[in-house]
Amino acid sequence: MAWSDTARSSIVMDIDSGRVLYEHNADEQRLIASITKIMTAVIAIENGDLDDIVTAGDEVLKMYGTSIYIQKGEQMSLEDLLYGLMLRSGNDAAVVIAKHISGSEEEFVSLMNQKAKEIGMKNTIFHNAHGLDEETKNYSTARDMALLSSYAYKNLDVYKEIIGTYKHEVQTKDKSYLWYNRNKLLKLDDTCTGGKNGYTPSAGKTLVTTFEKDNLRITVVSLKDGNEYENHQQLASQIFDTYSAYQIIDKDQFQIVDEDLNGTAYVKQSFRYPLSEEEAQNVSVLAKIDPTIKTGKIGYVEVKLKQQQLTKIPIYLKEKKTTKKGFFARLFS
Repeated sequence: MAWSDTARSSIVMDIDSGRVLYEHNADEQRLIASITKIMTAVIAIENGDLDDIVTAGDEVLKMYGTSIYIQKGEQMSLEDLLYGLMLRSGNDAAVVIAKHISGSEEEFVSLMNQKAKEIGMKNTIFHNAHGLDEETKNYSTARDMALLSSYAYKNLDVYKEIIGTYKHEVQTKDKSYLWYNRNKLLKLDDTCTGGKNGYTPSAGKTLVTTFEKDNLRITVVSLKDGNEYENHQQLASQIFDTYSAYQIIDKDQFQIVDEDLNGTAYVKQSFRYPLSEEEAQNVSVLAKIDPTIKTGKIGYVEVKLKQQQLTKIPIYLKEKKTTKKGFFARLFS
């Protein structure tokens, strides 16, 4: 990379394929500060009802650092608490959410660690829902946090909406709130679609962001980075200059026509992959079928970059139709 990466650990990952497009010390375990709250949001969205009205309890009295300043006894919807969690990095919002979802922060943290394993975050351990590290500490790696960011971005529409929101207003029975997103890149870079920042003296500055350009969706993570926003912007820019998202398999266009087949072959999924111009010249697509099979899975289509297998997608057979002799497999455009 031409840009001099300023982070102790960093990574750029394609959200859709999981391909790592750049990495630097990506597997070094470090304190992560408030980017912890990405997992807090994921657990809340997947296990809670966004319309729930949540009452803040004694848990808010012990919180410090960045806060939304919700008061004990004050009520707010779970959805609004999530905005306060992600836009303003509210530590008080984190513990209120945790108690509402699981009854206690300890039980909520158990769900966080369970989810981390499901996603494939092999070097992550959570001990709290907020990221403060004076008493209990959360550790992860740039690679693990990129996996988490990609998971949330791909699977949770409300997560995408929240992290991409610049301003959010809330009115409770007690007071009014106006929150602006702490992610500076939302205003500085039109390819940035969201993210979450963090800081403690021990962790340093941490940042997770997402970017989209011309169907290429990436997430950037940096840990202990003194120049985090410019670093993310430069890394994303260089990735967009180098890679494009190629639609290699389109399930709506893919077809194999052969007179020996008792029907029409098709695939159930498309495949898009980030490639440089040079790499795109070295991609091959090969379909292998067994024409003696009359229904169900009859083979697969394999995509390779030189000798590296990128994916292997099952091919299925539809009901009998008139077909013409020949072979056609749609390549990427």
